[in-house]
Amino acid sequence: MASELDVRARLQRAGQEHLLRFCAELAPGPRAALLAQLEPLEPEALREHCRRAAAACARPPAPAPDLAARLRPLPPERVGSASGVSPQTRRLWEEEGFHQIALNKVAVLLLAGGQGTRLGVTYPKGMYQVGLPSQKTLYQLQAERIRRVEQLAGERYGTRCTVPWYIMTSEFTLGPTAKFFKEHDFFHLDPNNVVMFEQRMLPAVTFDGRAILERKDKVAMAPDGNGGLYCALADHQVLEDMERRGVEFVHVYCVDNILVRLADPVFIGFCVLRGADCGAKVVEKASPEEPVGVVCQIDGVPQVVEYSEISPETARLRAPGGGLLYNAGNICNHFFTRDFLQMVTREFEPLLKPHVAVKKVPYVDEEGNPVQPLEPNGIKMEKFVFDVLPFAKNFVAFQVLRGEEFSPLKNADSAERDNPSTARRALLAQHHRWALQAGAHFLDAHGARLPEQPRGWRCTCKVGSSGPPSSWTWTRPGHCRPDSLLDLPAPGSPTLRTQPRPGLPGGKQAALSFWLQNMDHGRRQVCSGCPPLPGS
Repeated sequence: MASELDVRARLQRAGQEHLLRFCAELAPGPRAALLAQLEPLEPEALREHCRRAAAACARPPAPAPDLAARLRPLPPERVGSASGVSPQTRRLWEEEGFHQIALNKVAVLLLAGGQGTRLGVTYPKGMYQVGLPSQKTLYQLQAERIRRVEQLAGERYGTRCTVPWYIMTSEFTLGPTAKFFKEHDFFHLDPNNVVMFEQRMLPAVTFDGRAILERKDKVAMAPDGNGGLYCALADHQVLEDMERRGVEFVHVYCVDNILVRLADPVFIGFCVLRGADCGAKVVEKASPEEPVGVVCQIDGVPQVVEYSEISPETARLRAPGGGLLYNAGNICNHFFTRDFLQMVTREFEPLLKPHVAVKKVPYVDEEGNPVQPLEPNGIKMEKFVFDVLPFAKNFVAFQVLRGEEFSPLKNADSAERDNPSTARRALLAQHHRWALQAGAHFLDAHGARLPEQPRGWRCTCKVGSSGPPSSWTWTRPGHCRPDSLLDLPAPGSPTLRTQPRPGLPGGKQAALSFWLQNMDHGRRQVCSGCPPLPGS
């Protein structure tokens, strides 16, 4: 480890010697910890980081004067749709996606560097429960979806297949996430196929360009944004690991979307058959004012333009059909080829421009007293995962239905939108639709049947105030209450299985225990917790 004199000299070159102003007061342990944190910071890079942060924050956010003239929506040939195509085309995409999964060529990559601070918790957001009957966390829901898509692909092609799960964490989330997965037996995934790695951290900076001391013995650090993925891939040889496994296609997504479809075979197949090296799922914007970035083109080059960068007049423009002209809302859900990611890490990452995030950063004052600021006082510089879109040779967008695939968890329940309640309702509403499609019907609070004609066998689940259902009973016809049918907790660790349902048209497979792990892209539902049907 470098000496205090060496570290001080490096900080002087960076103009940040104030970070050692309490060093003489520290005991040997905290002093060593501070020096160890400061040692990796290159003087020139630290000086430039602080300078760029202050300069970028000083520029008022405003649309570029000529942006409207350079902005264009994506051309139709670059856009696919999950719902606006024939069933035959959709099946073709899905079949190609399952084929690639069965060949072990698909991986998923989770961006999980953020804490649940805005939710009022200090642990990783993936560990959060939104209040489902099963009490499943976001991590568990996603793990179960991986297991399900592996099973579906394996059944189709008569093989065992693996979808590796790469999880990018941060200094704040790596330890708790690793511990959480171990405590839950990796949600029955093979631990060798769950690869966690850590993104870089950058110092938070004051408005006048000084790195912030969080404590006397600790610099305030923050993850470098989800666009820090590209440096992290190189730092931890993740792409080399993918190559050894034979992975060619990577589905990248953010942790907070409760409806995310991991390794979605329709999306994967669409991108592969289009020969895309980079793709993005999008949803139609709810309104011109919705605060989401727009996937579009500037000077003919695809990219995401943040909502704050588009003038209100441009945001309100209408297409000939009456919808918004710039309606492709970005949901941080991407397809990349491994070759494209390799090219980004080797050539293009240094060209990514950091974005400014103004935050409330705890600090120590000149006397060394800890301060919890009431107003934003610091700058965190971030890169975004979508900043690489302009480097793609063949970019495509894939429009999906918001109600089926996008309900982010951003805020506490005190907020009006994107909170635990809206996420929970979105998931249960989706399950409700799936149940109706499978032939279920529901009872209201008084036991009266809601208008749906039942067919075939039904499963009644008795659920107490907490814990898993106490019993399952098949009847013909039967009744399923929404709170027992939807997101059913499982007793123990049941195996996955499909069950024939008499009376369903076309001999489709269905059942009414709609686990998230059994999400199969809206075509076939399976039962993981209920007993066998009579006679099966």
